[in-house]
Amino acid sequence: MNSFIISSFLTAILSIILGLFVFLQDAKNKINKIWLLTASAVFVSWISLGYICLSNSPEQALIWQKILYVGAIFVPIFLFNFCSIFVNSEGRSKILLFIGYIFASFFIVILFCTNLFISGVDNITSIHYWPVQIGILYYLFLAYHIFYVICTIVVLYLARKNANGVTRKQIDYIFYGALVSIIGGSTSFLLDFNISSYPMVGNYLMMFYVVFVTYAILKHHLFNLKVIATELLTFIIWMFLLVRVLLSTSTRDQIIDGSLLGIIVIFGIFLIRSVVKEITQREKIEKLATDLETANVRLTELDRQKSEFVSFATHQLRAPLTAMKGYASMILEGDMGTMADEVKLGVSRIFDSAKTLTNIVDDYLNLSRIELGTMKYVFDVLDFKTLIEDIVAELKPNIEKSGLKFTFTAENGDVDYRITADRDKFKQVIENLIDNSMKYTPKGSVALSLSFNRPLHKFVFMIKDTGIGIDPDVLPHLFAKWSRAGNANKTNIKGTGLGLFVAKEIISAHHGTIRAESPGEGKGSTFIVEMDPWGKM
Repeated sequence: MNSFIISSFLTAILSIILGLFVFLQDAKNKINKIWLLTASAVFVSWISLGYICLSNSPEQALIWQKILYVGAIFVPIFLFNFCSIFVNSEGRSKILLFIGYIFASFFIVILFCTNLFISGVDNITSIHYWPVQIGILYYLFLAYHIFYVICTIVVLYLARKNANGVTRKQIDYIFYGALVSIIGGSTSFLLDFNISSYPMVGNYLMMFYVVFVTYAILKHHLFNLKVIATELLTFIIWMFLLVRVLLSTSTRDQIIDGSLLGIIVIFGIFLIRSVVKEITQREKIEKLATDLETANVRLTELDRQKSEFVSFATHQLRAPLTAMKGYASMILEGDMGTMADEVKLGVSRIFDSAKTLTNIVDDYLNLSRIELGTMKYVFDVLDFKTLIEDIVAELKPNIEKSGLKFTFTAENGDVDYRITADRDKFKQVIENLIDNSMKYTPKGSVALSLSFNRPLHKFVFMIKDTGIGIDPDVLPHLFAKWSRAGNANKTNIKGTGLGLFVAKEIISAHHGTIRAESPGEGKGSTFIVEMDPWGKM
């Protein structure tokens, strides 16, 4: 057995193995099915070529020769069909494909039922037996073969011009591989005309073409080193066992090596499929992660647009609410004349509702500004103690109306209570904290205290009440957006759940901290604000 025969068997075995390997990657994929048919046709042709060379009689050689032409008849039409699907031009090639399959079926009938295709074989030096006795319809087959080879090249060339990226590279492998195989395959037709004075390289070049096309189909997976290593090791084992089968001198060795090869091929295919499946699943996870990242970007943009809309809408609401509150206040203070007690009660309710709505609008405005990053601060040096005293004075009517015991104590001595803060925003936080303690304390006391923690070098402002308290499970989430304690919802249904969130953001912008403490529901609560002295910020 010479190298030419061995290479024929190797090409046949390699083509069917790679065809099955591609098919098993995705058995439902149409292009994988067509490539398996193409690889099978190549297998039939080259396995028959090997057995022609081993034939001991013209009759035996003629049988293998006709089997070879079965593969040779279907290779061009299968290949054209495969390339048409690969470059998404199957729709434009339907008529040519239909005609091609009609001709292929016709040639099969002629091949086995008449002598109009080949009528006999002769002994030639390089191959042994070959069908130099050709019939009249052989020339029609030759024209059919050349036509569909040209169609394949044209389809690939046109698709190659319009492709880019990975697709362009895949088409390049098929295109240049087809050119190489055509050059090699054309040498076989010269033998039909008894021209044999040249090296037989067709089977070697066809072997490269099968590998090129398989690589093009699986290119995406072959870039993964784990898959490359698995496939390379598996193919090496297959080829080693195949060579042992072909070089075995006894029937016993051939049976043992052949059986071992079959088992290793099956296990190798399952091994490669499992590795590819693992890579595919990982790629799906990576794609999902990319999609999730894209969705997050989109959601962030939608959230920004929502914040812009809320900012615009609440800003438009603020002006009329301020006017309502202002005019209601003027009426209550008697600036517009005397009025009956019933009217005064109604206007008082209007004023309270307008004030509540104004506070809600302010919360939404601050929230949207914080989310958009447009909250502006005008920092200045102010006296913390004086600010609290001013707030207490402003809230005095509400304090007296609440009936609560209200106290404010500050550490005496030479303490300098100056801090660096935005007066309006910092005042809004302290005022809201005091107002909240009063709202959620039906009876009892609210005690304010201001001191200087010398070890920490921080001012500590505390608001301690005897109100409804806070559940320990709620405390970690108290300063989150939209968060409200269950008992707070029962006590004051007008809250938005944004006040403490906004307060925390504002205090954080002042490089301070805010926290809450409570022994539990019904046991009161304490809010603590810590700030740096003015020279430290």
